[in-house]
Amino acid sequence: MDNSIFFRTDMAVERRDIYRNANRLENEINGIECEEENKNDIKITRVKITNEEGEKAIQRKRGNYVTIDLKKLNNITVEQEQEIINNFSNELKVIIDNHIKKYDEILIVGLGNEFATPDSLGAKVVQNIEITRHIKLYLPEAIDKNTRSVSAITPGVLGTTGIETIEIVKGIVDNIKPKLVIAIDSLCSKNIDRINKSIQISDTGIVPGGGVGNRQEELSEETLGIPVIGVGIPTVLDAATIVIDTLNNCDIKVSESDIVNKMKLNNFNFVVTPKEIDSLIDSMTSIVSEGINISL
Repeated sequence: MDNSIFFRTDMAVERRDIYRNANRLENEINGIECEEENKNDIKITRVKITNEEGEKAIQRKRGNYVTIDLKKLNNITVEQEQEIINNFSNELKVIIDNHIKKYDEILIVGLGNEFATPDSLGAKVVQNIEITRHIKLYLPEAIDKNTRSVSAITPGVLGTTGIETIEIVKGIVDNIKPKLVIAIDSLCSKNIDRINKSIQISDTGIVPGGGVGNRQEELSEETLGIPVIGVGIPTVLDAATIVIDTLNNCDIKVSESDIVNKMKLNNFNFVVTPKEIDSLIDSMTSIVSEGINISL
């Protein structure tokens, strides 16, 4: 059986599910550990890739991937939103604490294009991050000495700057010498239910533009010399996903690989996003930025 992953997805949990389904595995993939936790309307899935076989199976680097799935986002109460924020910040803090000390300096990087709504998550989150590095440097008496130093940058995209993201971020890292980078970006999913309703946290870095096939050099410990935590929300999906889900809902059984390959061959495999993307991005921006502020 062809075990390759046909769909474009940045979600490690989806790649795990695709591989298990394609190979009809009842047990876990060798080299992968997975645990699930349900909290009211929140589902947390923690996937850990432990060896080379696990890496090859789902085509993701060795490390930790946490997915927070929200059963609903519209018309939630303030208390429900705060529960989402708290769960996200707790999961993020665990990963941060695994890599650096309590007060080590952190650089936040907001990836993507702020002028394209589905790709604007990173830039919008950075606008709401509590920045402290300049206060600690130039007005230390105005801030608690134990406050973590936090700085942030929105490097833009290659098409508007002419500069690769890695070149900008590496230059900053080499100069200000943070101990860890948190990179925020929009992702691509294979599951319609995850669009703007899931958050993925990983400690293996992130590839700018990877979700839409416009891959640049990754931001990772290998390229920057310090740990990189990726935080992403799926905002787009393949048109092929919608076609296949629609046919399956009509009890029309199809070969997923054939549909994907035919759409690619005819240049029909567009990347699409919901019509209410503006409000969804605003909601998730608030959750992610507040969660990061709390975790720091």
